[in-house]
Amino acid sequence: MDQKVTDHDILTGLNRDYIDSVQNSDVHRFDEILAPDFYCSNPDRSLVDRAGFLKQTAIPVTIRNLKAEDVLIRIIGDVAIIHARTSYLMPDGSAGGGRYTDVWARINGQWLAVSAHVTR
Repeated sequence: MDQKVTDHDILTGLNRDYIDSVQNSDVHRFDEILAPDFYCSNPDRSLVDRAGFLKQTAIPVTIRNLKAEDVLIRIIGDVAIIHARTSYLMPDGSAGGGRYTDVWARINGQWLAVSAHVTR
């Protein structure tokens, strides 16, 4: 039986890649999945463009075991909004967490992240 890969399946994988790329400072993967006009609102209230985001991603994070939980993927035509909670361990071993909302757009047939908003 043929199983068709759905947009939801694709976005689930991209969301996992995004979280893994944050944890592992994977600038190369982000370079593949971010739209040219990507922007991110950081927890410190700064707004960075794609180049600024890639630069900050290159700096290894000090948190461990970053996980996305309660992931909600909403697809509205060629736009998808992903809401989720994060959990992780701080350098001292204490628990940390936050939320994020990522916006994805289907551009030339490919899902690319166009916006992110991160809170802690």
